[in-house]
Amino acid sequence: MAYLRKVKNGWRAEVERAGIRKTATRATKAEAQAWAVAEEAAILAGARGDYPQRTLAEAVERYRKEVTDKKPASTARADNLRFDAWLRDFPELANKVFHQITGDDLAKWRDARLQQVTGASVLRQAQQFRPIWTLAIKQWKWAGSSPWKEITLPAPSYARRRVSRWMEIRRILRSAGVSLRVAPTTAMQETGWALMISLHTAMRSGEILKLSRSTADLRRKVYELPHHKTEATVGARRVPLTSRAVRLLRVLEAQAAQEGRDRYFTITDASRDALYRKLRDRTMVEGLRFHDLRATSLTLLSKRVDVMTLARISGHVNINELFNTYYRESAEDIAARI
Repeated sequence: MAYLRKVKNGWRAEVERAGIRKTATRATKAEAQAWAVAEEAAILAGARGDYPQRTLAEAVERYRKEVTDKKPASTARADNLRFDAWLRDFPELANKVFHQITGDDLAKWRDARLQQVTGASVLRQAQQFRPIWTLAIKQWKWAGSSPWKEITLPAPSYARRRVSRWMEIRRILRSAGVSLRVAPTTAMQETGWALMISLHTAMRSGEILKLSRSTADLRRKVYELPHHKTEATVGARRVPLTSRAVRLLRVLEAQAAQEGRDRYFTITDASRDALYRKLRDRTMVEGLRFHDLRATSLTLLSKRVDVMTLARISGHVNINELFNTYYRESAEDIAARI
């Protein structure tokens, strides 16, 4: 966008696109406006920029190698799936020269996605894609400014309020063939056990599946977790385990020792996700995500411990996120206690 203003000797036009800023003074407003239009077109065409002719697809691949692939496996997998879908479903955008991508291009992507998914999903994807421009501008020198500044993204949605009910959990466990006194022998049963561990520890799926004889000290009721989602912020975590969780984990530990393996679980996070969805759908439990079990657990634990202890259990460094997102006790439940 060009900015025109009256000055002493005529009209001054200012143009800033792709990180390049140009100014000029012309005798009349019309001449200044014509200059601005021509200059802006030249910048967008690359005539004034000394940036490499790399495409968005190339930028994504470089970002994967430098950033995404260094994240925990479960997080990297989810990010890469979104990148794959972005490049596959929007080939024109993927093949466009990176520094020539404009706010209009991104607005078309936004509008197309809003016809298929919720605003919250679009916002989440945008938050993943925008850092590519930050790195490309500051380190790679592939562009001068980010076109994300030129578009309006959907407003953040309200946090989820769904929690699990014991009737739903029993149905899922029964469908999976789980007996909590007998170690799991199938992938479906392991999924049911992961569900129960989540309810009694408030841990994430990836953290649960990493449980092992070498990291879980059941005598001290502590799980040493060196790699996790917030590792870069808080370092290694030591997760306190509830007595109920320890009783469940003893069954898994005995099985792992008998079979000569270190890890308690043999399934991957991707398998757990697919099997949980299958169990949920065939038992007709509507809208319950596996991650909702973490919120359910934290809501139950909030009745037993103070907020600082709860944050230590969950690994949150932002108390507001813990309160606004994961504490899901209903107004009716609170009213019944006061």
